[in-house]
Amino acid sequence: MGRARKVLPMTDTPQTRLDMELAAREGDLIQLTQDLVRIPTLNPPGRCYREICDFLAERLRAKGFAVDLIRAHGAPADSETYPRWNMVARHEGASPGDCVHFNSHHDVVEVGHGWTTDPFGGDLKGGKIYGRGTCDMKGGLAASVIAAEAFIAAHPDHTGAIEISATADEESGGYGGVAYLAEQGWFSPEKVQHVIIPEPLNKDRICLGHRGVWWAEIETKGRIAHGSMPFLGDSAIRHMGAVLEEIERTLYPLLAGKRTEMPVVPEGARQSTLNINSIHGGEPEQDADYTGLPAPCVADRCRIVIDRRFLIEEDLNEVKSEVARMLDGIKQTRPKFDYDIRDLFEVIPSMTDQDAPVVKTVQAAIEKVLHKQAEFVVSPGTYDQKHIDRIGKLKNCIAYGPGILDLAHQPDEWVGVQDMMDSAKVMALTLQELLT
Repeated sequence: MGRARKVLPMTDTPQTRLDMELAAREGDLIQLTQDLVRIPTLNPPGRCYREICDFLAERLRAKGFAVDLIRAHGAPADSETYPRWNMVARHEGASPGDCVHFNSHHDVVEVGHGWTTDPFGGDLKGGKIYGRGTCDMKGGLAASVIAAEAFIAAHPDHTGAIEISATADEESGGYGGVAYLAEQGWFSPEKVQHVIIPEPLNKDRICLGHRGVWWAEIETKGRIAHGSMPFLGDSAIRHMGAVLEEIERTLYPLLAGKRTEMPVVPEGARQSTLNINSIHGGEPEQDADYTGLPAPCVADRCRIVIDRRFLIEEDLNEVKSEVARMLDGIKQTRPKFDYDIRDLFEVIPSMTDQDAPVVKTVQAAIEKVLHKQAEFVVSPGTYDQKHIDRIGKLKNCIAYGPGILDLAHQPDEWVGVQDMMDSAKVMALTLQELLT
């Protein structure tokens, strides 16, 4: 008589199936990230937007998603040469329930100098994938796709719906991407209940929102005259020098004293800040092939663009008034000083409550995958949550994804394969909790 057969413990649980599906997709995650990086979606001007949307649409249709390709007609920068294309894919579950939406921007910033690898090569070296946009944020986009596909394979009868979007122009404000979609109702709370934006804030962090921003152009005025007789004119550049001096003397110390309770990272961004983005005065810049000398003229105009980042405790009107009072003070004491100020761009600070459903669910998933407590942070700069919050009126939104924020926009930008895998596990666990 033979020996009794040993009965093995039951291991085919929803969690083990999900783990197996994710583990089987590591090579696919690497390849997908490389494929995305090799599509040079540079913004500006907005290259290859349709190409990357078509690439993702073909993949997701094959996985059972319904796909919409949406051009942001009339949005800033949209043109026949550089149309602003977006993709939204939706997978319906077997029964009604919530919709979880993963939103990633597909555009990347200029390459810049200092690279030691091909910026669009997607090279894999030492467990890292290199290239422009790997960290910000094609690695996060790829992780969300893999997480959704693994979850659907493990839970084909899931409830609710999963959406994945790849959207345009986040690097230049998002108006041809998420803002346009939000205006068209794609992020209404009736349609979507949970939004995760896989921005690179580190895999153990949940980003609740961002500081506010106000961009403005300040122009000082003068009078043109021959450069050999500057006393017959009035230099707008010298007037702007007085503005810059007053910013240093009074405005920077004022902002340094403003602190926030928002958990902004890095530490230096927990105060109000101001950057001078650009300055130009006098004659227009000549074409690169012009070899002559400039004309001798006193500058009758000088412009700077300021980038003021403010805190949730501050009022935007007061932020603007601080600059206006400074300029008016100069006008009272400096002969012939005159200026104009023009608003360019403004965003109110946004911060999701720590008790929001998507926050609590991702928090639990991070702790299960990484065996450590999740850290709550706020971004120093804005991202597309601003449009989902203000236009879409959807508050249950966070940023969570792989990558190190400091690497964004840098030469030799990279994303770690293990970080992407861990983040994909967190995203898949979140889906499991919300849709099963």
